[in-house]
Amino acid sequence: MNEAYFITAGKLAKKGKENIPDEFSPAKGLIYSSPATLAYNSPGAKGYGVKRAGLSVPESVMLLISPCCCGRNTSLFRTDPEYRDKMFFLLLDDNDIITGRHLAKIPQAAEEIISSLEKKPSVLMLCITCVDALLGTDMESICRQVTKKTGIPSAACYMYALTRESTLPPMTAVRKTVYSFLKKYTRCPQDMNILGYFTPLSDETELFDILHEAGIKNIRELSRCQSFDEYKMLSKANFNLVLDPEALYAARDIYERLGIPFIGMNRVCIPEKISSQYELLGKALGIITRHEKYHKETLEAIASFKAAYPALTFSIGEMQDFDPLECAYMLAREGYTIAEIFASVNTQNFGYIRLLAQISPETRIYSNLSPTMIYYEPEKVDLYIGSDSKYYHSQAQGIEWCNDHQPFGYSGVIRFFDALENALSGREPS
Repeated sequence: MNEAYFITAGKLAKKGKENIPDEFSPAKGLIYSSPATLAYNSPGAKGYGVKRAGLSVPESVMLLISPCCCGRNTSLFRTDPEYRDKMFFLLLDDNDIITGRHLAKIPQAAEEIISSLEKKPSVLMLCITCVDALLGTDMESICRQVTKKTGIPSAACYMYALTRESTLPPMTAVRKTVYSFLKKYTRCPQDMNILGYFTPLSDETELFDILHEAGIKNIRELSRCQSFDEYKMLSKANFNLVLDPEALYAARDIYERLGIPFIGMNRVCIPEKISSQYELLGKALGIITRHEKYHKETLEAIASFKAAYPALTFSIGEMQDFDPLECAYMLAREGYTIAEIFASVNTQNFGYIRLLAQISPETRIYSNLSPTMIYYEPEKVDLYIGSDSKYYHSQAQGIEWCNDHQPFGYSGVIRFFDALENALSGREPS
């Protein structure tokens, strides 16, 4: 095959979610590494992969236990000044892997790390790779040995790329790990936590105002904790608000250990779905969520953009802050042409395929995972959305829409259309 595999939204909808093509499944063929390569964000790489996520606990350090190839990968990560003094290595040779003798070296290496630091860390993360998954290493036992030898709490971060399609993939497991050091604390009715992301929510999001108006005083996020003492205050929460499904496993663990209940919301970009989410949040908390003015402002922002740019053709990638299929449907129903989408299609997001097929059945859906993407030939589009789409349409205008601060709710949609307008007008992002 000398062309990139795709299927139109109309044909995919007819197949149904029980017959999603194998090209969209990482477990059913060879994988083209473009998404991981472009973001440098595989479970063993930079970005918010397992290593950087594990170090989100304030004042923590990490020991990477791996073959040399993974160590070389991580050496780039360590060049970031923020992590230069937080990452250490125990590299394995063939004999270590064959005999398992490296396991006896871990407590000794941990002791050397702790003794070399001027200030003792809050915790020591032990990051291990697929090698130990295959060996069946009991990392809980190793962590207990390390804690006993060093006096520093330790936990394992599992950089197991081969578990990506399991019920407990790496980025789900590491979310549990980073909250595992919390201890029971007297809970405060006016305190809550936001779980889900490794960077903070945008200060602009109306979610904060809505929660404050409902009587919440302290809203905490792991990413905003500047010290381990601040981190420990997460245990005071009366409830956790989970904004990413990958954090549900961590939320359940916190509930079982600390008794803190949780409520789930999703990041969505269709205004009426945002409205519905806030209504459900209000019912769960027994409050009235006053969000009508934000809904009105969002509709006005969309209308203003449509008036200025009534006809545009989009290429939509999956490396962005919105679900690419929902984003495509939102724009298509506003009358825009969606030429193509790069997306991971699964049973959870298949509903958007059906909706998109009703109004844009000829939209091409590509799988970033397919090796045939090496044959991809871009066609002309007016705007790209997403880092992967930017790669394929390097001469076009557009936005990557991968923010340091997480967009959420109505304000996220308004920022999205502002960013599109900035790209079209040649202005710098605000």
